[in-house]
Amino acid sequence: MSDPARTVDALNKSAVARYIQLATLFRRRIETGEWAVGGQIPTVEVLAKECGVAAMTIRQALGILESEGMIERYRAKGTFVKQRPANDLWCQVQTDWSGMLIARENALIEVLSEEHDIHLPNRQFAIGRPAAAYRHLQRRHTREGEAFLLADVYVAERVANLISPEAYRSKTALRLVADVPGLVITDATQTLTIGSADLYASEKLDIPIGHPVARVERCAVDADGELVLIADGTYRGDRVRIDFKLR
Repeated sequence: MSDPARTVDALNKSAVARYIQLATLFRRRIETGEWAVGGQIPTVEVLAKECGVAAMTIRQALGILESEGMIERYRAKGTFVKQRPANDLWCQVQTDWSGMLIARENALIEVLSEEHDIHLPNRQFAIGRPAAAYRHLQRRHTREGEAFLLADVYVAERVANLISPEAYRSKTALRLVADVPGLVITDATQTLTIGSADLYASEKLDIPIGHPVARVERCAVDADGELVLIADGTYRGDRVRIDFKLR
């Protein structure tokens, strides 16, 4: 059951907009069955009192859930749960090398933009030294017309010239460099963080601002110690599962 005092405290501690926090909270109540499919949820006034916010903030939060098809609002009758959030996890973020080379079943890769001969973003990397220049591709992965991954891929320009245009539209980021003849990958890392969607990710993945996302950075180094690949991926939090191989 909900704890009003704890709910208000959590809302106050977060920098995320209140209505986005509340949309996430209410979505979770539907996921867990606390708000059952077909059942009526508390009124705006009751929720506003429970959460310590204005009625307008509750209406904004419920508007997000309504746009996602989870609730229906009826004048003079109230608001009812229409369906639970989709539980179809389309993508497994693998933690071993072989798993990260496998393309996602039935997924399509769209190249949104491509830049040549650019420098890496100004940040620190755990392994390798930067190449002289990179090719930067922004790619969007979709399944059944719905986007689940937005990725910035940087491939050392000397390596990028050895990769076919078709490969950029069909292969995972690490597969791009793993399949280059004569190129030996001697080290690779993967770093995962959990966050929320910014304005750009919201637009490209068609999710609300603040929606949960998983951000994954992958780096690969060749035999000369050069960073030949950096891939920054943003996964929809409701479309991804992360598996860790312990043995």
